[in-house]
Amino acid sequence: MNKIYPSAAKALEGIVCDGQLLAVGGFGLCGIPEALIDALRDTGVKNLTVISNNAGVDGFGLGKLLETRQISKMISSYVGENKEFERQFLAGELQLEFTPQGTLAEKLRAGGAGIPAFYTRTGVGTLIAEGKETREFDGHAHIMELALKPEVSLVKAWKADKSGNLLFRRTARNFNPAVAMAGQITVVEVEEIVETGTFDPDSVHLAGIYVHRIVLNATPEKRIEKRTITPKAGV
Repeated sequence: MNKIYPSAAKALEGIVCDGQLLAVGGFGLCGIPEALIDALRDTGVKNLTVISNNAGVDGFGLGKLLETRQISKMISSYVGENKEFERQFLAGELQLEFTPQGTLAEKLRAGGAGIPAFYTRTGVGTLIAEGKETREFDGHAHIMELALKPEVSLVKAWKADKSGNLLFRRTARNFNPAVAMAGQITVVEVEEIVETGTFDPDSVHLAGIYVHRIVLNATPEKRIEKRTITPKAGV
């Protein structure tokens, strides 16, 4: 089966629609599927619930979908770098389901592994626990968290072979593998596509069985979220 598509727009054809639950990989602005986010914006689909560790920044990443009002709800861990997100949330225009970062990662991993729910101590005694089942294990209260199973996952990887086996690069490996595994349909944006069999099997980070569509973006922007420069000593 040919998994390679000629463009991000073609890779999203027939699989995105209004009201979907989507997951988008990345950590800050590292490892975000830039071309796929742009293509999703251009489809005009709306009322999306988006699972992502963060919400991009103004004018880049998921910030573009917030500007066009295509996202109605975010399931996120960190949203502090996006002024438009803040404005919409405080104005009651955007729903937010805050989720601790480790819990968010595990909810996605569980979704990919076919585990419907799990118990965790994280969030006990806080707003996170409101309305959730609680049980005691080893003398400690735990809350039950449901797995996340997005209809479509958008992922960024460094390299793919033609079968969809993936290699991630450094921080871009955060969240992207779990997002890919959880998706009912997973679309991956990569910087390089090689022949199947090129990778050493021991070096593969995610097996191609989780990948349904691949698109090449050889020159991503890779914007820096917050540049910090340390002065040289003695200057």
